[in-house]
Amino acid sequence: MSYDPNNIFAKILRGEIPCDRVHENDHALAFRDINPQTPVHVLVIPKGAYADLTDFAANAPADEIEGFVRALGETAQMLGITDGGYRALTNIGEHGLQEVPHFHVHLFGGQPLGRMIKPPGK
Repeated sequence: MSYDPNNIFAKILRGEIPCDRVHENDHALAFRDINPQTPVHVLVIPKGAYADLTDFAANAPADEIEGFVRALGETAQMLGITDGGYRALTNIGEHGLQEVPHFHVHLFGGQPLGRMIKPPGK
């Protein structure tokens, strides 16, 4: 998947589309998902133009990776989901069902989340 500079997250970063901001630092922006799947469902995106985790890991400078990972933890703390537990999920490519070609991590919490994937044959 190649990066599309006109994707919805790029537009949010440019201020062209509003979002419900939860947290922000120099390298990341966290905001509530418009179609939440759990009581707490927040997206954390890097401010740089990366198509997915593979692109981010290969091309982001170390300070940007550190700032992004710190934003994930800080956001979870701010949302109050660290004690009960939460899930951090990123979808990559077609088989991973990635919908937006801008690297992002979903933070899910606020309820028991069940199994991540269904075991084969079940």
